[in-house]
Amino acid sequence: MIERILPAPVRSAYALDDLGDATLYPGEAELVAAAVPKRRDEFTTVRHCARTALADLGVPPGPILRGERGAPIWPRGIVGSLTHCAGYRAAAVARDTDVRGIGVDAEVHGPLPDGVLDLVSLPEERDHLAALSTKHPQTRWERVLFSAKESVYKVWFPRTGEWLGFKEASLTFAPDTGEFTARLLRPGPFDTLAGRYLVAEGIVLTAIVLKRPAQT
Repeated sequence: MIERILPAPVRSAYALDDLGDATLYPGEAELVAAAVPKRRDEFTTVRHCARTALADLGVPPGPILRGERGAPIWPRGIVGSLTHCAGYRAAAVARDTDVRGIGVDAEVHGPLPDGVLDLVSLPEERDHLAALSTKHPQTRWERVLFSAKESVYKVWFPRTGEWLGFKEASLTFAPDTGEFTARLLRPGPFDTLAGRYLVAEGIVLTAIVLKRPAQT
């Protein structure tokens, strides 16, 4: 499903469950040596997805390690993003000559735990979600907001190396087009970010892709 909200320069791969034949590369196993089996299986499957997507770009397989705050370390010349939730794992990658950054996130399409919405949203966002819920009650807008803010962070951090709090971006959604806009509330490389979202088969997917301007 993730390919439905990604532009042409981006390659992606996904899995609906953990893959029993997926394997870890040197250096990867050590990163999850102390993790519970479920976490190791997610880690292994999402890296298999990443190698599948990279192969579509002609990039040979290799380890995908973790950098600061757990961000994936991509091969030279590649940008990308990983995500996983119950029932879905995905990776999206592109060459940095085409794309400056990618942020993708997957969430189960269900309500947020009690109290979480107030922790991750601004008052104007809660008003916006309430209005959306009146017109489109079948969508769990609080979960879409949470996912979209995760995608914002996944674009922000690789460019800045700095933390971005949930309340440091204000988001609005356009149900007619499946798009969203994030207005950044702290100084940085972006004033706004544009993304797309999709709710399908019990999963919320969000994506932000920073495409490079066409050369003239």
